[in-house]
Amino acid sequence: MLIRKTPWRNESEPVIVIMAVLLLLGTINVFSSSFVLATTSYNNPYYFLIRHAVWLVLGIFVCFACSRINYHRWQSITKWLLIATVLALILVLVMGTVVNGARRWLSFAGFSVQPAEFAKLTGILIASRFLTMMMKREKKIDLLKAPPYWVIFFMAALVELEPDMGTACIVFGVPFLMAFLVGIPWKQVKVLFFTGIAGIVGLIVWQPYRLLRVKTTYDPWSDAQGVGYQAVQSMSTIGSGGLWGMGLGEGVSKYEYLPEAHTDFAFAIFAQEHGYLGVLLVIALFFMLAICCYYISARARDIYGQVLTIGIMLLVVGQALGNLFMVSGTFPVVGVPLPFISYGGSSLLVTMASMGILLNICRHGFQLQHDERQDARKDVIREGRGGAQGTPPLRLVK
Repeated sequence: MLIRKTPWRNESEPVIVIMAVLLLLGTINVFSSSFVLATTSYNNPYYFLIRHAVWLVLGIFVCFACSRINYHRWQSITKWLLIATVLALILVLVMGTVVNGARRWLSFAGFSVQPAEFAKLTGILIASRFLTMMMKREKKIDLLKAPPYWVIFFMAALVELEPDMGTACIVFGVPFLMAFLVGIPWKQVKVLFFTGIAGIVGLIVWQPYRLLRVKTTYDPWSDAQGVGYQAVQSMSTIGSGGLWGMGLGEGVSKYEYLPEAHTDFAFAIFAQEHGYLGVLLVIALFFMLAICCYYISARARDIYGQVLTIGIMLLVVGQALGNLFMVSGTFPVVGVPLPFISYGGSSLLVTMASMGILLNICRHGFQLQHDERQDARKDVIREGRGGAQGTPPLRLVK
């Protein structure tokens, strides 16, 4: 019997280490990228850091709570999460706080909550439950005739009305990729893919500012003081960091040169202060997180755990890739935060809840492996005792 030797007992240990490192880097970067804005706007350099710390403590508590809840229970409460999410998405359209022309936040007690962030996790839970049910029944998965996916599409449509096209694409895109990886007919994949592309193109053309963003994506210097300003400043910020970076707190782009320096473009400030080596560190951490998710999914106790792990991996690592492509100028500016690194309470809370569910799936998978090994040892001992009593497990025939 081959024994796989690793520095850890199961994948939950490296996941916790990766998460802790990313949270530490994110907290440091939130302060470094926001203290200028906090000083000029709120006369308190620690304004955003304090709020981030509150959300961080709450997120750690949520992560711990989700890690202790049997992940199978999410199947029974998914419908209640759906109702709460849809109501919140409707409520934000009616009485949400308007920031930069978008109505995306519900404000209370001095804090703001973004319901669209919770719609991401709700969509994953709905898709996981549906795909698991279809796979167990060995039925053909037809998303066009699947009510759960139409519900997810409805949530994405509500998010788009805010408007928030980037988050809307994640709300529906992640469940679609989950179905693609699980296995749906290739003909259906082509229909949905091209329909989705046509829909996205229509939404871009419908809003002139989106069309301008797409046009300036691959040549932002053509309108460096207009639509392409944010992309130009982001790429300049990343490039100015060089190999070693300017040093912690020494970045200059946060001095009102780069908009949203502590939220969507937080990684650009991180790259400027920590250089390409810091960039490689963050990319490596997300890459290792994806590998851990792969092993957790492979060793999950059942189909639901496997599918849910795939969804969480696509949500966290997929968002990270989207943000990295955005701040590097490869993708248009769509307002996708970088998990663990960007400032944003709702995003951090959803990410931590997802990681808690992931840790619970890992714990149950490890327990299953442990039980199987114990049974195997008992069988070996039983066979050995049987051989000592004159009934050897293997008989040689002349």
